[in-house]
Amino acid sequence: MRFTGLTFLTQRSIRFAALAIFLFSTGLSSCSSSLEDELTPVETKDNLVGDVKTPGKPSGEDSSAGGEGSSTPDGGDEDAGNDTEKGEPGSNGGETPGSSTPESPTTPTAPVPPAVTQPKPSASTVLKNVFDFPVGAAVVKELLENPQYGNTVAREFSRVTSESDFKWGNVHPSKDKYTFAKADAVVAFAEKHNMKVHGHTLVWSHATNEPKWVKEFQGDKAAWEQLLKDHITTVMRHFKGRVQSWDVVNEPVKEGGVYTNSIWYRKLGKDWVIKAFKYAQEADPQAKLFLNDYGQEFGGKKMKELLNIVDEAKKQGITIHGMGFQLHTILRIDTKLITNNLKLAADKGLLIHISELDISVKYGMPKTFALTAELEKAQGVKYYEIVSGYMKVVPKHLQWGITTWGVSDKTSYFNKGYANSDHDYPLLFDRNYKPKEAYYGFLNAGLGK
Repeated sequence: MRFTGLTFLTQRSIRFAALAIFLFSTGLSSCSSSLEDELTPVETKDNLVGDVKTPGKPSGEDSSAGGEGSSTPDGGDEDAGNDTEKGEPGSNGGETPGSSTPESPTTPTAPVPPAVTQPKPSASTVLKNVFDFPVGAAVVKELLENPQYGNTVAREFSRVTSESDFKWGNVHPSKDKYTFAKADAVVAFAEKHNMKVHGHTLVWSHATNEPKWVKEFQGDKAAWEQLLKDHITTVMRHFKGRVQSWDVVNEPVKEGGVYTNSIWYRKLGKDWVIKAFKYAQEADPQAKLFLNDYGQEFGGKKMKELLNIVDEAKKQGITIHGMGFQLHTILRIDTKLITNNLKLAADKGLLIHISELDISVKYGMPKTFALTAELEKAQGVKYYEIVSGYMKVVPKHLQWGITTWGVSDKTSYFNKGYANSDHDYPLLFDRNYKPKEAYYGFLNAGLGK
């Protein structure tokens, strides 16, 4: 995951901002033309919006029960003497709250949704019974043992994804050793409760994902290809028939359509992505295979390159069944950006999975804050817009489902390191596992209310 969103100006940027405002006011016509080209859909064969800058990847990952990634709060908190959040997440490439502040002053936004109270269906109405597609949650093995957490997952959701337990460093910690105990426990939980499993992820283009032994591996190109193949084959065959779909490759492409400078790119070139899908297809021909990434909602060269990968794989007789849109997003995101690019991928015949959905409300708030009724209602409206938009633009046979990245605000990675879970409120259930307006917005989209 990677975060993109608006930022407040720092003191060091005030002079630049003043100059920018002056230039904007004196050259509006020419400026607005180029900005429109950069940020809005255009009638071209690609139908892609321009690229939007996003921050660098966070510095680390932690596979502890509270979620993955560094426990350091996300960017903006480090500034001495300033307790106001400057950053606003929108799409995260590190799958954790990163250490860098989002730097997207041009991210297109819409007004904050109105504070509308969602209708409340009967208590017997639960998410998994409302939708024709699976509704999933990213889970942590240790937290599934907590009755509140586990019962909420079993009651409401029809699919699980593990936040960390399937990742390379957890299942393959040394060259000749595989450890599946935690991932097996997640699958067993799903089977016990008649749930599907989406595997996340076989290979993640991130410097901290591979264990030390991989980084120190010595060999020629053929040896690196064999290492990649052996890992994918071993993991997929272990779960064959029990895990229905996989994020084969996570975040291979950065903004501007350039490849992430992962160890796999450095050793094998950009073809490593298609090779990974080839090995996955051979290991489990029945599994659905996904290319998962952040920021596709902004289109641009990044989205174009991801679709190019799909096309090139097809030419080589290799199937990429679907695309995962992470969608760690914000209240003020223009929902049309999301739906336009969901449709763009669906028009390619790809299965569409919103794979890591959450909606941050912390923009402009203090480091810690209480969730106001107005913010909660606005978040409910935004969930409604995104879910209903997905259902509208993605044909039913391509709706692979929607997964939220976590279960409750209490265990969201946004709140890792905050004892009172009061750094952000991005998910469907509050810290006491009670449904929020976000939950009812999601639910009502399915009910057509």
